[in-house]
Amino acid sequence: MLNPANPTDFLRLARTAIPVSAVVTAILLAVGLYGAFFVAPPDYQQGETIRIMYLHVPSAWLAMFVYMVMTASAFGTLVWRHPVADAAQKAAAPLGAGFTFICLVTGSLWGKPMWGTWWVWDARLTSVLVLFLIYLGIIAIWQVIEDPGKAARIAAVFTLVGAINIPIIHFSVVWWNTLHQPASVFRLGGPTIAPKMLWPLLVMALAFTLLFTTLHLMAIRNEILRRRIRRLSMLAASAGEHPSGAMLEPAE
Repeated sequence: MLNPANPTDFLRLARTAIPVSAVVTAILLAVGLYGAFFVAPPDYQQGETIRIMYLHVPSAWLAMFVYMVMTASAFGTLVWRHPVADAAQKAAAPLGAGFTFICLVTGSLWGKPMWGTWWVWDARLTSVLVLFLIYLGIIAIWQVIEDPGKAARIAAVFTLVGAINIPIIHFSVVWWNTLHQPASVFRLGGPTIAPKMLWPLLVMALAFTLLFTTLHLMAIRNEILRRRIRRLSMLAASAGEHPSGAMLEPAE
């Protein structure tokens, strides 16, 4: 049986999973976009502007979901010393930053016609902006610190500290008086969105999740291969050889 904790087994698993995930992602994106633009009706108040929701809401979900994946990876790094955990955390950070950036941009595009402004220091908007800055900080840690082991530990601690922002984002519309409406999909009384608008939204959310899964698997695979090349280069250098295999000339 394959053991995903083993880098070699993970590469073998990724070789099969990536193409399948990519195909399913493409199909779901096509179905979701078709439903969003050709099936879902315009909103009775917001008109055609509501269609931004089909990009904004899934990207907002993924901004938080990716950080939770990174938080789990941080535990794997610090507690269980999982050999793939730090690679998974490093690979997820740019993807999470990307989804958060899409969330902020589409939110501004949606907010201008609805609120009359591109940006307000709303509790939800501010906490998502903080999340974006946390992502950038984690990326910077990996870029600045050359030792992968040291970078993994520092990034893991930073990730766990930053995780306090996730419940703040989620409950900001409950704790404070914000411009954002409360949850309208996952709520005790059931969704408040019309079925013709709900199913394209759910399909787009699933498509975005699989898009992240596909890109994350690819990024982890690349990180494992990059570390193997780095290790081989260091071994070759310590043996007095160039990574290409040629012997180095002694200095005179």
